[in-house]
Amino acid sequence: MAHLTKNPANRERFMCLYPAYLNSKKTLAEGRRIPIEKAVENPTCAEIRDVLAAAGVNVEVENKMYPREWNRDVQFRDRVRVQLKKEDGSLCNEKFSSRKDVMFYVAEMIPKLKTRTQKSGGGDTNAQQGEGGKKGKKKKK
Repeated sequence: MAHLTKNPANRERFMCLYPAYLNSKKTLAEGRRIPIEKAVENPTCAEIRDVLAAAGVNVEVENKMYPREWNRDVQFRDRVRVQLKKEDGSLCNEKFSSRKDVMFYVAEMIPKLKTRTQKSGGGDTNAQQGEGGKKGKKKKK
């Protein structure tokens, strides 16, 4: 993962990816950009960065707020810059030819991260509560 601050003009060509784009808890008006069935519950910039870095994509996290985000908490801060194309215009990674490809890939891979699959820590309480609520609804039917 290279730092891109050496050439700011180059960094401008990177696409911006905010966690709100992939968040299943957001509506389209609140900034979600993929179908809710494919979206992820409360993704973080660290998760997005980890998934893309593992895929061999050049990424950088910036301390920027999403304009539509009303919540000013630290977990909703930051955005990820992703390099799709090289300076000559060719693709950096053949499986990511568009912004949508990147968003769908990240949304598919985040639930498979170890931090999401392990149920041992106190940090996963929101995910556990959400699953418990779904199970409860099934029992009522």
